[in-house]
Amino acid sequence: MNAHFYIYLCINNFNLSMKRFSLLLVVSFIFINCNSQNWDINALKKINGIDNSAITGCSKFVSGTAPYIALGVPIAMGGYALADKNKPLLDDAIYIGTSVAEAVVITSGIKYAVQRERPFEKYPDLIDKRVNATDSSFPSGHTASAFSLATSLSIRYPKWYVIAPSYLWAGSVGFARMNEGVHYPSDVVAGAIIGSGCAIVNVYVNKWLNKLLFPASTH
Repeated sequence: MNAHFYIYLCINNFNLSMKRFSLLLVVSFIFINCNSQNWDINALKKINGIDNSAITGCSKFVSGTAPYIALGVPIAMGGYALADKNKPLLDDAIYIGTSVAEAVVITSGIKYAVQRERPFEKYPDLIDKRVNATDSSFPSGHTASAFSLATSLSIRYPKWYVIAPSYLWAGSVGFARMNEGVHYPSDVVAGAIIGSGCAIVNVYVNKWLNKLLFPASTH
């Protein structure tokens, strides 16, 4: 009974922390929107204005890979771990998968709360729309899931050959979303913070749950 209570308490504390974090991001967005909109749109104009066919084609490809890689990596890891009966790998897959899922849920909630217009909607004469996007702009869900995957992989496997390509890909996703005209720089920065934050916070959540659920294995 006590274990269940502490699990409930840990999850509640996590949810409360993420709600506060989300509120802070919303307040930050309002500040940015009121005081730095010129910088935001001017920076986006430069990135979106890069109309080289190789770069726009690469942006479209990288942006399209984001949902599949972010979800596919932990699913593939989990499937292989189950087939091989590899519990440490399964633990890693669960940690990485839940980090990405949390980032997706949080960004979706903030999008619904903020309802920021996409840059190509607000500035149709300045920003070229290169892909379809129907939901609100702030924050970038693609960037959040990419940085959540990159950060959680880097935490679990702290080797340069994991960290460097992971963050290079995640950063490329953020650039691609701006080059496509669907996100402001502030959307991308917020997405990167959310994704990385979910991966970091989830380390401690997993430790709490493992100690409570499997106390014997911690000795």
